[in-house]
Amino acid sequence: MKILLLGAGSVGESLAENLTIEQNDIVIIDQDAKRLKDLQDRLDIATVCGHAAFPNVLHKAGAEDADMLIAVTDSDEINMLACQLAHTLFRISTKICRIRSNAFLSHDKLFAKDAIPIDHVISPEKLVTKYIKSLLDHPGALQVVDFAESRVRMVAVKAFYGGPIVGQALNQIPEHLPLLDTRVAAIYRRDRSIIPEGSTVVEVDDEVFFIAATDHVALMMSELRGKDKPYKRIMIVGASDIGSRLAQSIEGKYQVKLIDRDKERCKQLSEVLNRTIILHGEPSDKELLLSENIDSCDVFCALTDDDEDNIMSALLAKRLGANKVISLIRNTAYVDLVQGGDIDIALSPQQITVGNLLKHARRGEMSNVYSLRRGAAEAVEIIAKGDKKTSKVVGRKIEEINLPEGVTIGAIVRGDEVIIAHRYITIENNDHVICFLVDKNKIKEVEKLFQVGFTFI
Repeated sequence: MKILLLGAGSVGESLAENLTIEQNDIVIIDQDAKRLKDLQDRLDIATVCGHAAFPNVLHKAGAEDADMLIAVTDSDEINMLACQLAHTLFRISTKICRIRSNAFLSHDKLFAKDAIPIDHVISPEKLVTKYIKSLLDHPGALQVVDFAESRVRMVAVKAFYGGPIVGQALNQIPEHLPLLDTRVAAIYRRDRSIIPEGSTVVEVDDEVFFIAATDHVALMMSELRGKDKPYKRIMIVGASDIGSRLAQSIEGKYQVKLIDRDKERCKQLSEVLNRTIILHGEPSDKELLLSENIDSCDVFCALTDDDEDNIMSALLAKRLGANKVISLIRNTAYVDLVQGGDIDIALSPQQITVGNLLKHARRGEMSNVYSLRRGAAEAVEIIAKGDKKTSKVVGRKIEEINLPEGVTIGAIVRGDEVIIAHRYITIENNDHVICFLVDKNKIKEVEKLFQVGFTFI
């Protein structure tokens, strides 16, 4: 598949890395010649230096025979115009556009065939806000991702001493909780992955990824951690788009305080937010944090537009007694450095955005793609098609499927029914199959496994 990728920033770079692994023909357009040369030296891609919304530049990049255009420049306007040109001049069939500004996103009728012809709109701010909200709704979770319209969830948690299953084998779970049906997809122990079996013993500090019906998630978390108290008090630093969106979406459920250094921005938000306490001040003002009882804060969210501000304010909040701290970090090189130390959760908007983009960019019946463990692993939802003659998975029990190394099937959604994957379960046509990939580079093998033979109609 030939894909035009507009924008060679961090999201564009991550997309190029993922899509070239999957043997796509990638052309990146950007105005930064040095950046393009660095990418071309490292990846098997073509590059064009120029303005992404100029017709002659798109023509030079081969837009006439492109299958897909993905616009992820830093400008909403350039992204939208490029999609319009791709439709009008070059008839590119699939157009994906990243849009940040709520001024555009708030108009539902703006993105349609008879308006701005964009097939899929991606909003990083919306995605990150939803992601943080899911973490707040599941105290103790390191990552929460939804499948099959939220009927199934995959959750990552760190096992605590005192959790009922900690120190026991996984096959002991049904003995004392017979109604809990779950599947542990992977365990990370001292940063090494373990593909779990029934005899695998959960140890303290293991990072456990499990899949369960949404209604069973809290019960499984209590098995690994004991009872986590629900969060009540949330402090947000940064009145950015993400910070303000998050405050607006959670202020009806939690006690929320928001701190920002921009006095005018604070005034604007005071007219929009109803129950959030808005404070004018510096993100790393120790006296301000102490006066606002940071030691009784359940979750401190550092969501400014500056990575250093986020890291330093989160470290300070943790040292002053905040129970959990979450830091937004745009520089992906920083994420691995700070995750899991004094900063409990480091969020990368790029990784969250790339996962959402990949579900539209990949071949086959891919419904959801999530980047896990700072981009090293993936969880995907694939729709199985065909029959026993035309498919390598349909009509076969899970134990009969030749899965690539490091890939596990966690659950199957069949209509409204959630079926946790056990070896004797048979996959049927139109099942939504949820897979965990310890190594994201195995995705090509997974896609090939689910491909339908040419005899299927």
